[in-house]
This record gives sequence, structure tokens and C-alpha cells, in this order.
Amino acid sequence: MSGNPVFVSRFHRPQCLAAAAPGEKAKLTHPGKAILAGGIAGGIEICITFPTEYVKTQLQLDEKANPPRYKGIGDCVRQTVQGHGVRGLYRGLSSLLYGSIPKAAVRFGMFEFLSNQMRDEAGKLDSTQGLICGLGAGVAEAVVVVCPMETVKVKFIHDQTSANPKYRGFFHGVREIVRTQGLRGTYQGLTATVLKQGSNQAIRFYVMTSLKNWYKGDNPNKAINPIVTGAFGAIAGAASVFGNTPLDVIKTRMQGLEAHKYKNTVDCAVKIMRHEGPAAFYKGTIPRLGRVCLDVAIVFIIYEEVVKVLNKVPAMLQ
Repeated sequence: MSGNPVFVSRFHRPQCLAAAAPGEKAKLTHPGKAILAGGIAGGIEICITFPTEYVKTQLQLDEKANPPRYKGIGDCVRQTVQGHGVRGLYRGLSSLLYGSIPKAAVRFGMFEFLSNQMRDEAGKLDSTQGLICGLGAGVAEAVVVVCPMETVKVKFIHDQTSANPKYRGFFHGVREIVRTQGLRGTYQGLTATVLKQGSNQAIRFYVMTSLKNWYKGDNPNKAINPIVTGAFGAIAGAASVFGNTPLDVIKTRMQGLEAHKYKNTVDCAVKIMRHEGPAAFYKGTIPRLGRVCLDVAIVFIIYEEVVKVLNKVPAMLQ
């Protein structure tokens, strides 16, 4: 009987190692799953948060008129609802919806692709690696999706606020922009967009990776509650807002109907500083802060939950 404890301990040790291995492998998310989960998350998120995006864009486009059209966030909402009803806050939704789904799909797909190459043997990704992967994901979404879709969105919203709107809808707007300005017309502000999206996702994934590593501690397989994921996402979103709102303002100006006033991204920044002062670079920060925090929280929650579901489907996207 004295040999039994030795036999039991030797028997149990390999069993524990065998149980750990599958858990470590599960950390790697197939890029195909990431693309599907990201697209679903992006579509749901934009339907919820679009009104704040609309207000933010309106305030940024409301340059120093004589007098300014809007007194603030509340006044912008009030005038929009009075003139066009509650549906007015969703004008331009189609252009952003068509872009949001592929944007999130490309972002998470690229992030998982890059992170899978950089994780250590235990499947762990450190904060610096998270920042690099986030930067890559942001640049990819900027070039493939964000720049053309955001350009169309800003032009569409700006057009709808003019005395005689010329775009009858999203696809008509795209046709008119391409017809009059060529394909290049949908890539206005590319440099600013790449800088904005790259820094955006670098900051967000850096913060998310740091917080998730801190929360999991020495247990890389520790499950994270959706509420905790949402809180981490909101913090990551807030960090990105304060980190790159000036780039967002420049990007919006470069993509508006009056983009011809600026020679390039640097010229736009110089003219804003010269004629409007440094405060203009943070115009629309408050509505953007609310939208982005909610945006990032929702996207990460839905993304993580959809991935969990996909991981339960045998051999799916493998």
C-alpha cells in the first residue's frame, strides 16, 4: 500500500499537463472566426451609437460661421429633431453601416492574424505586442474600409445639411462622388485616416491587452465576464479619444465638402491652428467620448461572446 501514493501522484501529473495543453491552444482565435465575429459586432454597435456620431460630425463641420449654427450638443440635437424628426439623427446611417461591418471584420481579423504570430508558447500576448498588432489592424482597416466609407459618410451628412441636398441616398451619393471626383474622391484624407485609425487601435488594443493580462494574472485561461470586458473596452475607448481627437478633427475636415480648401493633411492642421486656435482640435470631444466608450465596450463584448460561440462549433472555420 505504501507504493500507492507514488503511483497516484505519478498518474495525476501527466493528466494535469494534458488538461492544460488544450486550454493553451484555445487562446488562438482563427482569423476567419475573428472576421465573422467582428462583422457581427460592428453591425450591432453602429445601429446603437450612430446618433452620437451624427452630432459629433455636425459639430466638427460647423466651423466658425457668423454666427455658428449650433450652440452646443443639445442645440444640435434639438434643431435636427425639429427639422427632420428623430429619424434625422440617423441620416447617413446607411453609409456608416455599410462600412462598420467590414471595418470591424478587417480589424479583428488582422489583429488575430498578427497576434497569432507574436504570442509566446503559452499563448500569451504582452502589452507591447498588443500595441503593435493593434497598429497593424488599424492601418489595415483604414486603407481597406475606413477612408473610402468615412469620406462618403462625411460628404453625405454635410450634403444633407445644405439648402439643396444633391445626394438622394447612399449609393446615389457614391455614384455622384465617383462620377465628379473619380475614385480618388473617396480617398480624401487617407494620411489622416491611417494615422487616426492606426493610433486608435494601437491605444485600444494596448489598453485591452494590459487590462486582460492584469485581470487574468497567472491563470491565462481565466474567463472574463462580459461586464468586465465592457468596462475594459470603455476604458480603452476613452484612452483613444484623448489620444487622437486632433487627428479625428483633421480627418473630418479633409473629407468634408470643403476639403478643397486644404492642400494636404499638414496644411489642414496648420490652417486650423492659425485661424481657430488649438481648442478647435478638440471640437466634438464630449459627444465623441460618449460614443467611443459605448462603441468599444459593445464591440468587445459582442466580439468575445460570438467567438466563444464559434469555438463551440466543431471544426468551424478550421
